Parts: sequence; C-alpha cells; structure tokens
Amino acid sequence: MTAASHSSLFPQVPESADAVLDGLDPEQREVATTLHGPVCVLAGAGTGKTRAITHRIAYGVRAGILQPTNVLAVTFTNRAAGEMRGRLRQLGAGGVQARTFHSAALRQLQYFWPKAVGGELPRLLERKVQLVAEAAARCRIRLDRNELRDVTSEIEWSKVTQTVPADYPAAAARAHRDAPRDPAEISQIYAMYEQLKRDHGVIDFEDVLLLTVAILQDRHDIAEHVRRQYQHFVVDEYQDVSPLQQRLLDLWLGDRDSLCVVGDAGQTIYSFTGASPEHLLNFRSRHPRATVVKLVRDYRSTPQVVHLANGLLGQARGRAAEHRLELVSQRDPGPEPVRTEYADEPAEAEGTARRVRELIAAGVPAGEIAVLYRVNSQSEVYEQALADAGVSYQLRGAERFFERAEVREAGTALRGAARAGGNDPLLDDAEDLPAQVRAVLSTKGWTPQPPAGSGAVRDRWESLAALVRLAEDFERARSGATLSDLVAELDERAAAQHAPTVQGVTLASLHSAKGLEWDAVFLVGLTEGMLPIAYARTDEQIEEERRLLYVGITRARVHLSLSWSLARSPGGRAGRRPSRFLTGLRAGTATRGVHAEVVGGVGGERHHGPTARRTRRRPARCRVCGKTLTDAGEMKLMRCDDCPSDMDEALYERLRDWRAVRAKEIGQPPYCVFTDKTLMAIAEAVPGSAGELAVISGVGTRKLNRFGTAVLAICAGGMGEEAVSDVPDEA
Repeated sequence: MTAASHSSLFPQVPESADAVLDGLDPEQREVATTLHGPVCVLAGAGTGKTRAITHRIAYGVRAGILQPTNVLAVTFTNRAAGEMRGRLRQLGAGGVQARTFHSAALRQLQYFWPKAVGGELPRLLERKVQLVAEAAARCRIRLDRNELRDVTSEIEWSKVTQTVPADYPAAAARAHRDAPRDPAEISQIYAMYEQLKRDHGVIDFEDVLLLTVAILQDRHDIAEHVRRQYQHFVVDEYQDVSPLQQRLLDLWLGDRDSLCVVGDAGQTIYSFTGASPEHLLNFRSRHPRATVVKLVRDYRSTPQVVHLANGLLGQARGRAAEHRLELVSQRDPGPEPVRTEYADEPAEAEGTARRVRELIAAGVPAGEIAVLYRVNSQSEVYEQALADAGVSYQLRGAERFFERAEVREAGTALRGAARAGGNDPLLDDAEDLPAQVRAVLSTKGWTPQPPAGSGAVRDRWESLAALVRLAEDFERARSGATLSDLVAELDERAAAQHAPTVQGVTLASLHSAKGLEWDAVFLVGLTEGMLPIAYARTDEQIEEERRLLYVGITRARVHLSLSWSLARSPGGRAGRRPSRFLTGLRAGTATRGVHAEVVGGVGGERHHGPTARRTRRRPARCRVCGKTLTDAGEMKLMRCDDCPSDMDEALYERLRDWRAVRAKEIGQPPYCVFTDKTLMAIAEAVPGSAGELAVISGVGTRKLNRFGTAVLAICAGGMGEEAVSDVPDEA
C-alpha cells in the first residue's frame, strides 16, 4: 500500500450527518441516503463499496434514523470486519456491530444456549481433521494426509450447503465436485464424524451456524429477542453467501426488509466452498420493492486496465454474466497492459523478474508489485528468478516452496537414496537422473498422470511434479549429473530462501489476492490447462475461471502484464496454447491497444497485433567449448558448468566474505547482493573498470551504482572495506 499521511490515519470526525456525505459520488450518496426498505448495491472492483456502506451506516446513525446498537453489519473475514469497525469509529458511529457471520452466530449461540438447551455450550472443535481421521479409521477406510484434508473439505462443503451424509453422493454429482474418494465412502466417513462429535460433546465451525439456525427456527421467543436487538442489516460480499448463511440471515430478518446487501457477481470465485451468487442475482425477485444502485466508477485502476477487465467479462456467458458491471475508470490514463509470450517457463520467470527490476528502478516500491498465478506450485520458478535478480519477495497465502511438508519429505527421501547409491533397489531400473527422481518420489505420491480434483492431493502432486521437472532440467543442463549433485542443488536453493521474510514483491495465488491491490500486477502462466485449470470442465466451472482472471486484472492500479510460455523447459516442445480467455483480448479486436510482444520465441510464431514486436534471443554459447547454453546460471558464466574455469579462487572467497558483511548491513539475504553465479562470473572476468563490471550478467545499473566501487576495489586486490558503506541504501 502507498504510504498513508497523518491526516488519513487520523481523520477528523465529520461534524454533522450531512458532513458524512461529503466526498461521495452521486451513486455512493444514493447508497448512503437510502435507509429504508431493501437495498441492493452492485459494486464493481475498485468502486468504493466499503466507503459507501460505512458512510450509509454512519449517516443513518448521525442523523438519528438508526440506533448503533440495532445495526448488524456482516462480512466474511475478520480483517474486513475490523476495517469496517475502524471506519465507522472515524465517522462517529461507534457501537455498531460489524462481525463475520460465524462471529455473530457464536455470540448469539453462547448467550441463548443455556435457555434453549440447558447447560454450557459444547466445546468448539479447533481442528476437525483429527476427528475426521478417527471417523475414517472407524469406517476401516485408510486416508493419507492429503486425502484427509480433502475429505474434511467435502464435509465442510456439505454442511454449509445443508447436505446430510446420506445425500452427499447425489449432491456432489449435481454440483460436479471432484470427490477425493468414492462418494459413498465420504458419506460413510461424514456420518461417523457427526456421531463422534456427539460422543465427544464437541461442535465444529459449521455447527455454530447450524445450531444457531436450529434455535431460531424452533424457539420463536429467542428469534423475536434477536429481532428486537437487530433491526437493520448490512451484508458485504453478498455474492459469497452460502445457503446456510442465507438461511441464518432470513431468520435474523423475519418478515422485515431493513436490509442492504453489497456484491458483484463478476467476482464470485469461491463456489467450491459453497458460495453462490444466486442470492445476489435473485435479490429483486425476493424483494420486488428493492432499490438497486450500481457503483461503476472505478477509482482504483487506469482506463487501460479497466478497458481490459471490461473486455474479459464482455465475453462471459451464463447468468452472472447477464448482470456484469461495465466499469468506468476515474483515473488519468496509464500505460497499456502488456501481453508477452515466452519460449519456456524459465524465460517467462526471468522476463518477469527483469521487468520487476525495471519497475523498481523507475520508482515503483517493491511492496506495490505482485506476481499472481493460478496454483501455489507455480511459485518456485518465480521465487528463484526474483532471487537471481536480487529482488526481495514475500509469499502470501502459501508456504515457501522448500518449506512445504511434501517438499521437505521428498528432499529427505532423495538425500537417503543419494547416500545409498547403487544399494537402493528403487534405483535398479532407473537409467538417468530424472528416472531416479521419479522412482524415489513415486513413494511419496508422484504419479505420471495428475490426480483428479483440485484439493490438497493435487497440490501435493504439483509440488512433487515441480521437483521432477527440476531434475529433468538439471539433467539437461548438466549431462551426467548424479542424484547427489541434485540434492546439493536443492540444498543451495532452499538455503537461499530460508532468510527472514522481508518486505518485497508479493507472490500469491489469484484466490488469495482477492480484496488486495497493487500498483503493478504480473499475471503469469496464462495457458490452457492452467487458466482455465484442467479440471474445470463444466460451463459454470469455466466461467468461474474467467472471473478469477478478472479478479487478477482488477488488482492492478497502473501497470498490468499478462504472460504465458509455449514450453515447460528450454528446448522443450512448444505445445502449449495461450488461455482461451485472451483470444478476444488481442490488439485490434475487442480490447484494442493491448500491447503484445513475443520473447524468446521459435520460428513461425505470430505477432498479435500491429504494435507487437519480436525480440528474438541469440543463442548463448559456451566460451570454452561452443555448446549452446540453456541454464540461467551457465549463461551468467558464459560457459558450461563442467568446462574448465579460470576463476580466481582467492578473489571469489574475498567477494563472498564482503557479500556476507554487506548483506548483514542492509538486512537482506546474501543473494540480494549478488548470487553465487554472479560472484563466480566476476571472479573469472576480474573487471578493472565500471564498464567491464556492468556487462557481467547479474550486475546491471542498479547494483553497479550500489556496490560497484567496493567490488572493483576487491578485484584490484583490496578487501572492499573502504567502500562498504560508500553508497546509501535504496529505500
């Protein structure tokens, strides 16, 4: 986020009710002043919906129309609820209850349980996974750790959609869910799980809503008590309401219509958890007298970004698409979104990292840049590319790749196999390094074909498959490499990523980016099979994938980049196709002006529009043997790893010692100063001038200005101490 001023952190409370309305646009003002009857606010991305509804509540309170203790505002995350409470206090409307559905229901359940049932409320189960495991064991069904997580998710989905155990198979089939086990087995485990909860005297997170619904349905006196307490309701992110949450809302309301809902069907991306936009889309049918207000003035993104987002949803199909919002940017024009086609995944990651560095050099803070992808397993190649480029990063919504449980287990297994060598029977039929890795990882869940579904089992497989691909790339770059060599490579990569988390470029999945925004967004890996994901098969699932891309696009304020690669690895078959969602977005068609370029491509590729340009890479060749280089590290050295080196070993060690001191001083990992490969290249070239140092891969203008004096002093025979602090650190 951009730095907040003192006045924005501590604003003056408006002097009057009318002052609360100052600064609202006409549509936001209509939301704020329409305080009677049902109101439906259709609010597009970046249109100020939270501002509109908090000013609505505050205006009603300050005008004496609403009593703060009679208002209940509900949303879906504790962060959003906290933000809403903070804004209301700043507007002089303290005392309003702003909570999540679960928080509000739990509060009521704790209060009314002694009266409705007697005794104390059963203990809330913090983690249901352990009880699901016990239920599966009772049913004599063996689940591995990932299947356990996925079955638990299926139970949660069943409960929020009000599906009882016996009805699960039919309900899952109707919803086209990819069940992690036979639906009949899940039904059996679900039933046993419910029995065990009763035996242990505990309730789970979903029971909080179910039991509150049951009490309000059965005890009319309690329902009336709640309705006297809360007489006005506001529901944010209404497109994400589940059937169970809608039932609870109906019971809170009774026969009244003092309700304001806010949502955007175009941002429905959580249907796999039970969320449904139908409640938003059917609002006018249920409430014929409803006032409908559309917020379409986009204050977040430039006209260029908004134009692209509108073009994407303009191709959508289905009921949600019929209610799409055409956004109108309120910002000054900015750069055109860039579409880039790369030859392979490493080239895409390196190109993305290079552009990130360019933005940072141009003044965009690293914390205002995000790289967004479809699944968490895509993060590793971008983690490495940013590390090689000396750019700090942080992961959101996922563990670092080398800290994932399955990756740690795989590393242990590979290390053991490397130590055993020829004595490990697993490796008897493995002819090369990739085959050895596949053999070892097959004991950890890797299979030649990916599993069905989109849950933890698939995530685990994707992580293991990434290690298999890494082994294949390693073998291609270092012919004859052993399993021990690969383990050493994995250890080196992991060590570079164990440094304390620093503020930097955000790496995140598209789902975890919802509700956030950045100055610059890179949407990567946009190929068929990834977006839309391979297991999205029905029209409804495909459209949700389109909405996921829309959410990604609308996270960007100014700079937006969309990219894909034709092959997985350098020299691989260029069999991938760009996402179908990009087809109508080519320059000269539905969204004119989207700049496109092809990077590192192969012969026969098409330009994507009249403004496109082609930048073909010249093959990098080893300066010793002349072999074409494909590995990024070898290209830095301009030689094969196994070709003779004329590196000055003593100079290399001095550079490493200096780097350690410098990294500690600036509070960043050593690789953010220079990577090992760059130090090796410097020690081989022994540059005597700034010009000679600048041309070494991995240096560049920014690092030349920051570290060049010290490095050149070390190359000249000094230790670099006189230049350690000669250049101020960048902000």
